[in-house]
Formats: sequence, structure tokens, C-alpha cells
Amino acid sequence: MSYELQALIGPAELVAVAAAEVPAARPRPLGQGLALIPATPEFLAAFRRGDETPAGPAVPATAVSSGGTSGASGTSGASGFDWFPDGLERRLAAWSKAGPIACVEADYFGGTGTQRAAVWADGRLDLGPITSAELEPFPPEGSPISRVLRRLGARVTEGGDVRDEFDAVGLGAHRATASWASAV
Repeated sequence: MSYELQALIGPAELVAVAAAEVPAARPRPLGQGLALIPATPEFLAAFRRGDETPAGPAVPATAVSSGGTSGASGTSGASGFDWFPDGLERRLAAWSKAGPIACVEADYFGGTGTQRAAVWADGRLDLGPITSAELEPFPPEGSPISRVLRRLGARVTEGGDVRDEFDAVGLGAHRATASWASAV
């Protein structure tokens, strides 16, 4: 069975503002006050053409809480994402002035695959890109996606059936980026 996801994830209020600026965005709710925008070809095309809204204050800084703690890594830029247009990185930086926003990707088939994730906050890349290679076990702090979800404020409650932040916010609800985009 396969699983593939390319998406932006952030606090629901911030994702709503981002989606309002990009007509091709199809925001979808997640658990714990988060939401995602599937990185569909139509959504990404807006950034390749330069159609994105010029940088500016996306949301009043008080409208979205950043949650979590900073965890900047030594890497720079989002070059680890093959599908990532330059215009998107500029918008992520602008949106992140109002709160943290993440870019995530996962590609699995038959239980093996890769993950990559990064968080922008305060107008800059704040965490990542964090990558797990095929057949590489996750470190004790968890998968790349769970680590950025934790930075966004996601938590796993004790005593439940939920294994990690990925499960806690409901990222298993759909198995493909296109399925998230077409979900009602």
C-alpha cells in the first residue's frame, strides 16, 4: 500500500489566510487546530508563474500563536524539496511572520519510503529541512513530519492508541495529496 503527501501545514487561521491569497489552494482541516493545503499542481503553478500575492503582513501577529519552541537547524533554504517553486518559499517566509507554517512531504510504498519536512517562523526557515532516507530508522525524537507537527503545537496524549503527532492530527485520513485536495 502506498502513501504520498506534499502539503503545507499550519494553524487553521493562518492556513485560511494563505488559502485566501492563492485561489488554487484547497485548505483541509486537521486535528488540534491545524489545517493543510495540499501541494497540487494547480496550487504550485501559481508560484511558478509569479501569481502569488506580494509579500506583506498576512495576519495580525496576535491572531495566530506560534506554539512550540524554536529548533533552527544548520541547513538553509528549501532545496531539499524537488517540487518546491521559489515563489512558495517567499510566501512561506511572509506568512510565517504571523505564525509557524510547515512544508511536508512523504512518499511510501510497501512500508518503506522517505519523509522531508521544514518549518518557517518569524519570516525565516526555522527548522529543517529534516529528511529521513529510505530504510533509515527514525531517531528517538520521531519522524521529520512528527517533529515539525510538534513545532506547530501538535501533541500526543498519554494512554491513547495514537502513536505520534502524524496520527494525532489525522494525516492518515487520506493516502495521497490528490485525495486531500478532493476531500469534502
